[in-house]
Amino acid sequence: LRVVSRLALAFAIWLPSSVTASSWASSGRPSTRSCSVSTIWTTTRPANATFGPSTSLDGRNIGMDFEVKDGWRMYHGDTVPGFPAHPHRGFETVTYVRQGLIDHSDSLGAAARFGRGDTQWLTAGAGIVHAEMFPLLSQDGPNTAELFQIWVNLPRSRKMAPPSFVLNWDEDQPVLHDGMTVRVIAGDLGGESAPPAPVDSWAADPENEFAIWEMRGEPGTALRLPAASQGVERMLYVFEGSGAIDGEQLRPNTGNRLDATVGAQIIAGDAGISALVLQSRPIGEPVAQHGPFVMNTRAELVQAYEDYQSTRFGGWPWPADDPVHQGDRFARHPDGRVTAPSN
Repeated sequence: LRVVSRLALAFAIWLPSSVTASSWASSGRPSTRSCSVSTIWTTTRPANATFGPSTSLDGRNIGMDFEVKDGWRMYHGDTVPGFPAHPHRGFETVTYVRQGLIDHSDSLGAAARFGRGDTQWLTAGAGIVHAEMFPLLSQDGPNTAELFQIWVNLPRSRKMAPPSFVLNWDEDQPVLHDGMTVRVIAGDLGGESAPPAPVDSWAADPENEFAIWEMRGEPGTALRLPAASQGVERMLYVFEGSGAIDGEQLRPNTGNRLDATVGAQIIAGDAGISALVLQSRPIGEPVAQHGPFVMNTRAELVQAYEDYQSTRFGGWPWPADDPVHQGDRFARHPDGRVTAPSN
């Protein structure tokens, strides 16, 4: 049996199994604590002068606007949609943007505007505060942002690593055309390798066989997933269309836990398929998670909150909690280096 279990995929954080977040943490099960969040923000309204929607925000729960009203959301933003300054500790976020541009700012003084196929790895480590804003840049509309954000746990030995971020531009990520189109966001596939993961990441050690692949297939196309080593776990999230694995149906908007130790052929359904594959060897340590912190014990969670309250993880060097940048895609790193796509 190639498909081991399934779970619903929605606008939420889901663990790669059928257990709940609380039982996952208390069971001591191994985990890369990989989660997927698929967000789509769109409006046909033009942008206003402050890069927010030009339409009225009346009737919205500003600061906590997650209801899809008129086809769009403000999330935690009150002027520009997105997620103003908030802290993290003990894990990484891997943000892959399919459409739109995201403005990143953090407590290290770093900034970036990325999207349209780019991937950002943010290693929170000992603690970082960052903002993720979705500015409306088109005066004519629509303004669409679509992304996956994957939470990747850090092992105990790396939870207090120095915070950092890496940007892998769209142009630097290999794309395979073998029946289906596959973007290698992390790891290896078909003789191609994604740009290196951050040095403190669980993904940096090839023995962990960490991988993130985005696959897109037209109706009837096929892709063969290679077998991984014993003990490696693999999840496949179908977010558009449908398909089948060795005759078993893959329903739309579901996560499917696969047996990674055997190869499997995926065939796209009548409407095609778009899916995300997450793979890793488990860390094998207890997970304690609350809000923006992912640690090993409850005591460490308490310490994380106390540290943030007393230090603000270095403070916030920006004049606002929701900075918006100018220009095209770029990354300004904590050491002052500025990088941009090669093309």
